[in-house]
Amino acid sequence: MLRNLALALLVAVWLVPLPAHASTALELVQLARGHELGGHEETALRRYMDALSLDPTCAEAYLGLGALRTRRGDVREAERVYDVALEHIPGLTAARLARARVRRALGARSEAVDDLLAAGGADGEPSVLRLLAQWYGEDGQGPAQLAVWRRMAARAEATNDEPLLHESRTMIRALVLLVGPADPVAAPADEDNPVRRAIGAAARFSPRTRRGASAGPR
Repeated sequence: MLRNLALALLVAVWLVPLPAHASTALELVQLARGHELGGHEETALRRYMDALSLDPTCAEAYLGLGALRTRRGDVREAERVYDVALEHIPGLTAARLARARVRRALGARSEAVDDLLAAGGADGEPSVLRLLAQWYGEDGQGPAQLAVWRRMAARAEATNDEPLLHESRTMIRALVLLVGPADPVAAPADEDNPVRRAIGAAARFSPRTRRGASAGPR
């Protein structure tokens, strides 16, 4: 892969003799974190890259390097770091969530949402769904935001999570008033509108959600 080649080239550029007392990738990650705390970011970058040269599957090195790149404003480079991380460790949820935030910062909002869904949103993970709802709200996508909160309400009912259920129903009541006739559950389906179809599918993702929407928030 081209991205693997790019990472290999970066390693070659940054690679310097390893500290005598650092023999594992995790030890190098600890050194990198210490350099970050001391304000020596260039040295920290090299240590993270050194760690990856020793172990291309070191999750902590990818996460540290990506976070440092992001903090320095190298958002495109941070995205590449997370791309490579997920090639080597497909199940690294923290990298997928971080890449979602980076992609949103880059304006790739659809890809950012895909990452959130892959990181747990599709399974109803409340923290991920809450972030997704926040993004839809920031983008002025009320119907999509409402659909996400309905998913959270259904998750809360299924898991007997009373605080989340109360929060979800409060948000649903507010958004129903805000969205009005654009509510994908209350309004007739528009099969010719792909956006409406997608939002409607999210809102009606389970029978529990549909029943709750028909009865209205409690």
